[in-house]
Amino acid sequence: MKRLSFSRVILPIIAVIGIIGSVVYLFRSQPDTAMTNPQETPARTPASQAKTGSIVGTGVVEPSSEVVDIAPTVPGIVSKVFVAPGDQVTAGQPLLEIDTRDVRASINEAVARAATARQSIAAAETSLRVVQNQYALYTDVEDARAVSQQEVITRRDAVANARAQLSVAQAQARQADAQVAQARVELDRHVIRAPEAMEVLQVDTRAGEYAGTQGTASVLMKLGATQPLHVRLDIDENQIEKLVMGQPAVISARGDAKRQVKATFVRAEPLIVPKRSLTNSATERVDVRVLQLIFALPAKGRTFFVGQQVDGFVPAKAK
Repeated sequence: MKRLSFSRVILPIIAVIGIIGSVVYLFRSQPDTAMTNPQETPARTPASQAKTGSIVGTGVVEPSSEVVDIAPTVPGIVSKVFVAPGDQVTAGQPLLEIDTRDVRASINEAVARAATARQSIAAAETSLRVVQNQYALYTDVEDARAVSQQEVITRRDAVANARAQLSVAQAQARQADAQVAQARVELDRHVIRAPEAMEVLQVDTRAGEYAGTQGTASVLMKLGATQPLHVRLDIDENQIEKLVMGQPAVISARGDAKRQVKATFVRAEPLIVPKRSLTNSATERVDVRVLQLIFALPAKGRTFFVGQQVDGFVPAKAK
């Protein structure tokens, strides 16, 4: 009996066993799609529209003001954050502050220069009064021959020089005051304020972090008017002719058809746009162009949140 060659027989067998083991391992490591894909309740036409029919659209909840991005106008280190997500803010309310130490130092320097300039004005005014009195003594004598004409000219020139010095001091004071005002404007730019009465939706910074002014990374907060919330509903452009424009819509949460609310019509956007609100369904078309309808959700009792996907049912014309 011939002796088996280790390199020709045994090694190929070991390699085949290793390949089979790897395939089995990879197969078992795949996630169970039946467990990872949640079951959703399909959208159902509301009972109030069962007879007349309705047009179904998908949409997303958004603030009535749309989302407002808050970004700094000057770069620097965030020194204070005054609000948290969910806070209601008023117009002009401080949201956060960029480090103001350098600006405050500039204000102090400008204030000091302004104070010095005002002291210079006071000194120049005193000097002017003195030389004016001296000049008056030389010009108010009864006998002009009693004083030297050269002395009169000297005193007159002294008055003109004092007036010039006063004008210079006044100009320096105005410049110093302008520098103070400019520094205070710069200080105000370091405090980011709410543009309107809104709700804080997201805070993406904290004290000690650097805040820039370029690109999307500069967005530190997101605000929006949430009283009421709006729904932006996408309606296929092929369904536009069937719409009953201006009527309320029934809105339900994605995957929860039982939770339905009536939303008030606000407006129809004038521009047809590509569809943005996707359901991630395998059969969904992504090349659809849609008309966007805006509806206002009931103000009492928040049951929806900004960014939440919803289904909407809009009344259709009778056939």
